[in-house]
Amino acid sequence: MPGAQSVARAAALLRLVTAAGEDGLSVAEIARRAELTRPTTHRLLTALRHEGLVDQDEQSGAWMPGPELYLMGTVAASRYDITAIARDIVRSLAVRTEESAFLSVRRGDETVCLIREDGAFPIRSFVLSEGVRFPLGVASAGLAILAFLPPHDVDAYFERHPELAERHGAAHAEPRLRARLRETQARGYALNPGLIVEGSYGIGAAVFTRSGHPQWALSLTGVEFRFSADRIPDLGRTLLAHAHQLTTRVAAGAH
Repeated sequence: MPGAQSVARAAALLRLVTAAGEDGLSVAEIARRAELTRPTTHRLLTALRHEGLVDQDEQSGAWMPGPELYLMGTVAASRYDITAIARDIVRSLAVRTEESAFLSVRRGDETVCLIREDGAFPIRSFVLSEGVRFPLGVASAGLAILAFLPPHDVDAYFERHPELAERHGAAHAEPRLRARLRETQARGYALNPGLIVEGSYGIGAAVFTRSGHPQWALSLTGVEFRFSADRIPDLGRTLLAHAHQLTTRVAAGAH
């Protein structure tokens, strides 16, 4: 379709800007991450700013989310945002395990972290926080979601993303990732044994829509010695129980 490429590029820039948080990103950094030329990136950002979707700091020149995004987000939240009914469950997960607990949502081929609650254990992993995105199958939340998608959706995902191993390491080559998907299906929860940052472990469990589609995930992260072979099954059972509780709430709310 005419203009579809421009829309896709603009959407990619919006995702980069929103993921950057309050500090924003320079046009050069946005261009690098989007794999676009700097003039093209600047032209798209200027058009987005004219519509109020992005803004630019006058002093630093950094680009950040605009006011129109906030207005759109408040409307969309009534349909897609489950943080209000999930926050106490995420907090309970952090209290019960003493690890950092998270809620993430699927957005296209990525997961986005919505909630972070830190547990009482003083040594923490900071791989994940609100707004951070990962491709499906890379972090434990995305691995849990990808594992319970229909097989044809999983096949299509791998066809769209042959670059996973190159960008995220050999452990994310399709054969090895498919093996972890099978393990996740068998266990019920996903395990990420330090594949993003060495020594930082994570486990994730899918949360389903009323129609049974994996749309969100609860996850736990922590340092390696806290995720011993003896402790992981207990953490997994606790995680699955909380994920089931949230799935039940989602169904009751017709999300």
